[in-house]
Amino acid sequence: MTLAGLPTLEHGREQIRKILREMVDRLDPTIRRVVSYHFGWCDERGAVLDADGGKAVRPGLVLLCAEASGADPREALPGAVAVELVHNFSLVHDDLMDRDVRRRHRPTVWALWGDAVAVLAGDAMLSLAHEVLLGCESPHAAAAQSVIAVATRELIRGQAADTAFENRNDVSLDECLAMAWDKTAALMAASAVTGAVLGGATPPVRDALGAYGGHLGLAFQLVDDLLGVWGRPEVTGKPVYSDLRSAKKTLPVTWSIQNGGPAGRELAACLAAPGRAATATDDDLAVLAGLIERAGGRAWAEQEARRRVALALDALAGVGIPSAPAFQLQALAHYLVDREA
Repeated sequence: MTLAGLPTLEHGREQIRKILREMVDRLDPTIRRVVSYHFGWCDERGAVLDADGGKAVRPGLVLLCAEASGADPREALPGAVAVELVHNFSLVHDDLMDRDVRRRHRPTVWALWGDAVAVLAGDAMLSLAHEVLLGCESPHAAAAQSVIAVATRELIRGQAADTAFENRNDVSLDECLAMAWDKTAALMAASAVTGAVLGGATPPVRDALGAYGGHLGLAFQLVDDLLGVWGRPEVTGKPVYSDLRSAKKTLPVTWSIQNGGPAGRELAACLAAPGRAATATDDDLAVLAGLIERAGGRAWAEQEARRRVALALDALAGVGIPSAPAFQLQALAHYLVDREA
């Protein structure tokens, strides 16, 4: 299963890209080139190319949920572009905060242009996200903008918690789940609700789609956490053991420490060792990955991701979603939990 097999996503991708380019063209030449590079439209010198620009899951979800509400997906294009801009603003800033030097098989923005330019590029995308909705003629545009603004605030709260957790050795699973909701699931839920709002959905359909998006977002984060430890760099585009190297308190790590018995306690002691991350070799990090597996964190995260997908699909039952978008929403959920990047 690939995203290309979902008609609404496939047909909307070029329209989203067209509007994205129009919005990015409003930026000053320096930041325009940086943002274009991040989206995969050019290399660092500005030469045109077509590199990996990401899966565009969130804008695709906006379009699918507009269709699920009985509307033409094109009515939700401004919302789709807005959530893609918010998501990419967060990626550029996240790479900077985590000092990640690779994304989508290429150097990250901060690694090429420095911290200040990365901050400005992220800020520019966030500004454009609101600008595209301000120019939207839909009677529901203000409501959609409010949904995305609240989700952005929650996303920032999640990023702040994620950063703070790196310096704590007492993070509970409940705290980690709350962080994952804010950091990832909030924008996924907002993407679904934005599509529903711009599609004129009834409250029951809007709420069902929002619940679907929230559960799907947590499943997405669980899979991301697994890929951050066991993903293949040639597929993920990120270095091996990237989350362990950053001492991230991810969901499988936190579950292992809280529930993993002797292996979990050994994992906690290793992560708490002063200066461990700065000196850890790949062999050291492989030991940590083995401890997570022995503690049961990997198996729990895989099972919890599938449970969240089941809850997402259950949320869609009984609200009268047309069969074609319902099938695509099911297919998208299964794709996201089975992905390798």
